Amino acid sequence: MVCLIVASALLGGCGKAQVELPPPASRPVKLFTVGGGSEDAVRTFPGRVDATQRAELAFRVSGQLRELLVKEGDLVKKDQVLARLDPTDYAIVVEDRRAAYDNARRNFERGKDLIEDGNISRLDFDRMEAEFRSASAALNAAEQDLEYTVLTAPFSGRIASRNVENFEEVLARQTVIWLQNIDELDVIINLPESVVRSVRDEPGEDTDLRRGETAGAVRAYARFDGRDDRQFVLRPKEIATKADDQTQTFRTTFTMDAPTDFNVLPGMTATVELNLSGVVDRDSVRWVPARAVQADSNMAPRVWVLDPDTMTVSAQPVEIGRMSGRSVEIRSGLAGGEEIVAVGAPYLAEGMKVTRMPKTEQAQPRADDPL
Repeated sequence: MVCLIVASALLGGCGKAQVELPPPASRPVKLFTVGGGSEDAVRTFPGRVDATQRAELAFRVSGQLRELLVKEGDLVKKDQVLARLDPTDYAIVVEDRRAAYDNARRNFERGKDLIEDGNISRLDFDRMEAEFRSASAALNAAEQDLEYTVLTAPFSGRIASRNVENFEEVLARQTVIWLQNIDELDVIINLPESVVRSVRDEPGEDTDLRRGETAGAVRAYARFDGRDDRQFVLRPKEIATKADDQTQTFRTTFTMDAPTDFNVLPGMTATVELNLSGVVDRDSVRWVPARAVQADSNMAPRVWVLDPDTMTVSAQPVEIGRMSGRSVEIRSGLAGGEEIVAVGAPYLAEGMKVTRMPKTEQAQPRADDPL
């Protein structure tokens, strides 16, 4: 009886269909759209305007300010007189030194005749000559000090500020006037390491900021508040080779011609656009979130690319480059516009269905990325 029951159970089991496991549910992932084209190569940075040529003007001697001939905002020409000190004391010194010089010169001339006749010793003549030379130097110094009571413009420009008023006592080397030439303006920005690397990592190529509007160069433009409809071409001037100790950014200076139809003055702010397409797009370099890149079984880098029609993912091998903060450089393997998995990549398999979570923003390395 027991055997019959067991046999019946076995036969009944053989007649049933095999149990199938339910297909895996789709996994929610956060997606990232791979950048492409020149728009992704444009970076913006806050900038500060400064005068290309500027000087702190001061008298070389002390005295009472008698004439201050300019006011803030005045345009001045090179060698124009800007201010004068009271020259009285210096004129008196010149007259005193001139009298001493004339006396020493006469003694020296007489000494020449006397030593030829043998009436004075060589020692006395040498003393006369030394006194003459000393008196000549003293007179020259006094005349120069008198000239220093007049302050002139070393170049044409605009008076930015004046720090004294008439009849004040002024010390030597004390700044009296700030003079700026604003026919040209400097625009200063601070570049992160990632951008500096982009324009410097290929020796021999025209990628250096200093090389200006050449093939493969970085193109720069400035915009100003209130005139967003216009952009001004910036010319590269200099880039620091040492990073700031606090911000780890590199001070970079551009030059532009001053606008003629509205004021752009030193101290104002600007928005600087750097077009890196000349150096970035040439190698199809793209940046993606670092956590989107996974290693396959052979430890080769890959990303998961979405098929939007089927909402499934497939592994795509990539060639990676540099790291910058939370971003990694993809040198090959991806095209602009593709969607890849940014969050959830370690849990995926080939052909797995996924559901879309809110997209992340473009993972270009930013100026505030930790490097």
